[in-house]
Amino acid sequence: MPFFQRSSYRFSLLLSIFVVHPPALAQGPSDHSTTVNTQNRTIIPAINIDADDSLEDFSENPPGGTILKQDQLKNIVNNSPDTANLLKNQLGVSLYGAGRISSLPALNGMADDRVAANIDGVRITADCPNHMNPALSYLDPHDVAVAKIVAGITPVSMGGDSLGGTIDIERQSPVFAKKKNKILVAGQVSGFFHSNGKGLGSSGNVTVANDHLSIRYNGSWSQSRNYHAGAGGGKVHSTQYKMFSHDVTLAYKKDNHLLSLTMGQTDTPYEAFPNQYMDMTKNQSIFINGKYQGDFDWGTLEARGYWQRVTHVMNMLGDKGGHTQTTGMPMNLVSRLAGYSIKANIFLNDTNTLRVGNSFDHSGLNDWWPPLQGSMMMGPYTYHNINNGHRNRLGTFAEWESQWTPKFTTLLGVRNDVVMMNTGEISGYKGLSGMNAAERLAMNQFNAANRGKTDVNFDVTALAKWQANHYITWEGGYARKTRSPNMYERYSWGTTPMAMKMLGWFGDGNGYVGNINLKPEVGNTISTTLTVHDPKQEIWEVKIQPFYTYIHHYINVNYLGKIAGRGALKTVSALQFANHNAQIYGVNSSGSYKLWDNKNYGKGLIQGNLNWVKGTDLTNHNNLYHMMPVNGTLSLNETVGPWTGRVEVNFVNTKSLIDPLRREPKTPGYILLNLGGSYSWNMFRVDAGIDNVMNKKYYLPLGGMSLGDLIATNTVRAVPGIGRSFNVSLTASF
Repeated sequence: MPFFQRSSYRFSLLLSIFVVHPPALAQGPSDHSTTVNTQNRTIIPAINIDADDSLEDFSENPPGGTILKQDQLKNIVNNSPDTANLLKNQLGVSLYGAGRISSLPALNGMADDRVAANIDGVRITADCPNHMNPALSYLDPHDVAVAKIVAGITPVSMGGDSLGGTIDIERQSPVFAKKKNKILVAGQVSGFFHSNGKGLGSSGNVTVANDHLSIRYNGSWSQSRNYHAGAGGGKVHSTQYKMFSHDVTLAYKKDNHLLSLTMGQTDTPYEAFPNQYMDMTKNQSIFINGKYQGDFDWGTLEARGYWQRVTHVMNMLGDKGGHTQTTGMPMNLVSRLAGYSIKANIFLNDTNTLRVGNSFDHSGLNDWWPPLQGSMMMGPYTYHNINNGHRNRLGTFAEWESQWTPKFTTLLGVRNDVVMMNTGEISGYKGLSGMNAAERLAMNQFNAANRGKTDVNFDVTALAKWQANHYITWEGGYARKTRSPNMYERYSWGTTPMAMKMLGWFGDGNGYVGNINLKPEVGNTISTTLTVHDPKQEIWEVKIQPFYTYIHHYINVNYLGKIAGRGALKTVSALQFANHNAQIYGVNSSGSYKLWDNKNYGKGLIQGNLNWVKGTDLTNHNNLYHMMPVNGTLSLNETVGPWTGRVEVNFVNTKSLIDPLRREPKTPGYILLNLGGSYSWNMFRVDAGIDNVMNKKYYLPLGGMSLGDLIATNTVRAVPGIGRSFNVSLTASF
């Protein structure tokens, strides 16, 4: 093993020992522990202790980041069963259109694996050649307690192996009885109906607890038919879905220590994908997630361990021809995730904190396509796409936060991630003797290649926050972030048109093939956030966030030629993943103003945001794929006693900057009007709203090609957005 790699392993091992056995400072209960007390219960959101209340905690509230809590999410949680929709209208956030419950969040123009998506501290990847099961698809929106969004510069303590930023979501925290010898029973039940697509869903949770032990059950169900586009756009094929989820959390607390264990299952019997040739006909996940949080005199300690098994099946639902024993194309996948993470906050003094941590993440993957009975093309043998592949990542970080003055704070961090990947030999449907010459050559070259790859990656983050005066706050810094290729980018080997079109999470209808020799992406980002506000930060605020990222070895594609498409889409592009250089830059902005606040008219607030991003491939000088055009939101919100109201306008500019290699469709600009409101009394809350009030016909700029419509009606178009929908939900809490 080269000296450089041996050194990184030693560094990771030494720092992991340091975390497990922190400095021999006095241990014991701390006077800094915090809980939130309500009338009859104690909620522990997190054991997060600061030696000095004025000390910034960049790991909890990083510069340029956004934190959404349950009170802020309750007005939008019933709008969609897609958890990613909770992040809409935030700085730098856009969504790749995919399945109705499987949108892929993009931060500052980078999406999917370039964004670290964590649920309860676990980095979950989409183990599917079309990325139909991303991290947020495993979580019901009602179960989200806190969502942190960090676009661009992410502290190394929030994770590595990513470029665009981090989305960190925590489920609802354990609840305990406030008094000894008391039993707490609390819960919530909710149901919704959406007229467009006849969407139905329900969710609920119940907690039984005393002052030390707590058990919580959470469950949800939702389903919908195909939705209709606006203004006579007709049915949008392949947009139906059905999903169930269940989880149970056991928790124990004593003094300043909390131990919890969550076990759960999600089951998606079917989810259609309008921009893919395939649909998801089964996705079952079983997971266990354990967590310990402790508060000591020297600081805090957090340890997590997790395991997840996913069974994933793809084929074609009715809009794409259905599937039987002699039709369709069965594609099976089993993946396993397992790992741990340990983090410690060590309070050196009143103004300095050291954070150290170590983690290990294992991902194992088997992706095979069973032979189709009676098919001349898909048989007689099993097609092995990824055969016993694995991707292991050992990560270690150290981070120093210092408050130089009450108004100036800095954060410096370094991280090392060692990514180890390999896979077994593969084979095609027809075996070696039945393959054509090109496919036989591709298989032989793949099996003979050195498939084991080890990437030694380093991240560096430098951040600062300065409160210049009562009106101006400045945040900014620099980050060097690294991401290694995923298993499909490196190991997908098929070169036939059919095999190539089964790979690709881009929704463009093209065909893709992997590249064993891909190098990790290295992004260098500078970003700053300038916030101007009133002295008390209660009336008005304007935030401007410019950013620039240069990416070395950006994983884009090279053009291989034309391959057969389907129906009216006669040909598509054959593309191979390749390292290029690229740059992404833009400006995010937001503002708010309190219009009124009095007893007669309640509180009125106007809010808005405007985002612009541009990406360029510096190797082929094309635009980067799926860059969101200029977009924004303007809303008027009012609260009067138990009533709330919302008038919202979304606007998106014409998408004219496209990637010609991927035949990316252009889309016209549009403006949507949405209305919503709620009323609360006693234990009940009713929410009602109308999305797309004017029934505007529009197309999703990041939705890709509407392949469901192509197969069902031979219509070539971008994926249309949803037309007018009347939505209502009822929630009861006890």
